[in-house]
Amino acid sequence: MPKTYLELDEVAKMESMATCVRDRLLIRVLFWLGCRVSEALGIRVEDIDFDQGIVTIKHLKTRIRLTCPDCGTRLSRQAKFCPGCGKQVPAPVRKQQESHRVRQVPIDKQTLDMLRGFIERTKKKGKDLVFGIGRTQAWKVVADASRKAGIHNLVNPDTGRQRGVSPHRLRDSFATMAIRVDDSMDSVRLLQEHLGHANIGTTLRYRKIAGTEHREWYERLLSKNDENGKS
Repeated sequence: MPKTYLELDEVAKMESMATCVRDRLLIRVLFWLGCRVSEALGIRVEDIDFDQGIVTIKHLKTRIRLTCPDCGTRLSRQAKFCPGCGKQVPAPVRKQQESHRVRQVPIDKQTLDMLRGFIERTKKKGKDLVFGIGRTQAWKVVADASRKAGIHNLVNPDTGRQRGVSPHRLRDSFATMAIRVDDSMDSVRLLQEHLGHANIGTTLRYRKIAGTEHREWYERLLSKNDENGKS
């Protein structure tokens, strides 16, 4: 069966293959905090509460909204005529909208201790970014660690296409692991909060990836069939 996500021991192997403390720490943060790469790279020293063992994650989402230049009606990306005034709109007005979301997530003691040691050694303070690298370098850190660990491409469960091991695959793998441990709705809601999903439907897709619901449904069918056969 195609491999769709990383197992815990594979993440640990990737971490061990990283070339420096910063890179090992990045892999741990991406996985155990289940955060997006932009969120991980945006963590500042002041966002970490070492006493409570909590990290404040800040997420900035940018959207482009298209509107008619004549009447201001909102347009779809494919619209050629305005549904409000009926005029042709060859050049719609583009407005950038930003939404800021903040969440606080718990962090395990090992990662917290690594963060403390790394921050002390690098003499970072307050508003300093913990990692201080860009997205391209972060992707390279993860890709290089997975290659050295002998981990091959993963398969997208929705499209069947192969894809490399990236920062987001670490986030996906954490979510899948969480669902495999506990797929109750209470657990899913906590996972939604941990991942920062606005819609629980986005979180529920990890049930499909983990295969828990499908397997339990199939086992119930087999059990019911056995009962009918014996009656």
